[in-house]
Amino acid sequence: MDIDNAKYKSGFVALIGRPNVGKSTLMNRLIGQKIAITSNKPQTTRNRIQTVYTSDEGQIVFLDTPGIHKAKNRLGEYMVNVAERTLKDVDVIAWLVEPTNYVGAGEQHIAEILKKVKTPVILVINKVDTVKRDEILEFIDTYRKIYDFAEIVPVSALKGNNTDELLKVLYQYLPYGIPFYDEDTVTDQPMRQIVAELIREKALRILEDEIPHGIAVSIDRMKDRPSGDITDIDATIICERDSHKGIIIGKQGAMLKRIGSAARRDIEDMLECKANLKLWVKVKKEWRDSDFLIKNYGYDAKKDME
Repeated sequence: MDIDNAKYKSGFVALIGRPNVGKSTLMNRLIGQKIAITSNKPQTTRNRIQTVYTSDEGQIVFLDTPGIHKAKNRLGEYMVNVAERTLKDVDVIAWLVEPTNYVGAGEQHIAEILKKVKTPVILVINKVDTVKRDEILEFIDTYRKIYDFAEIVPVSALKGNNTDELLKVLYQYLPYGIPFYDEDTVTDQPMRQIVAELIREKALRILEDEIPHGIAVSIDRMKDRPSGDITDIDATIICERDSHKGIIIGKQGAMLKRIGSAARRDIEDMLECKANLKLWVKVKKEWRDSDFLIKNYGYDAKKDME
């Protein structure tokens, strides 16, 4: 790709918003492949996931931060700290909200945080495919009253509506400069971490409301066979209670098999080879309040701020 430095733009965009407003869905849509996990449970994204969108116009490095919320445990504090510190390190903030006339305490909390930073903020009203078109103007008017936005862009991350317009708007606020990554780079996430997150996504989706979202996944072994056509993966799902362990395993191991089968399909698509996935379940009580265990399961505050 030939780059004209006088016209090429590159910079960092933070995706923020309350848990479960569709940040990961939007990022996957813009990048064009699955990087961030999605589920209908809050606090799905725990790390600051960095993904890269490259086009002829420029390169946008997206930071998909954990949802900003009032923390209830050490893991929650870690997630909020990562999100808030990210806001000062980027060129643009894209704040995702749902289409509504009611601005709740969660949104008001985010607006107060944004007033402390000087970064331009673009409001992205997501899920507009779920409302009537004439209602969108009302929602824009509602949000205008709580913050002075640089731009307001309505989109549907799920359907892809108006996401091209969002990219154009983001480019307007990025500085001119050379790309940070090669044009074929889509993420800085280690492969083991993406595999762990894919397994956790499937567990969250399949278990639905049966257990809270206090689960983590550790990859104990991930090794390619010499033939190169199969990757052996041993992984452990960590939960907080003995009762949760029984639910995750299920009757005669049926639930764990479902989780493994669903995860294996996504893993094979990503690795472009067969995956021999073996899953175990362990109980680690109160792991979300242990600094050591939080770090052990891949949530490292120092590493995430590099």
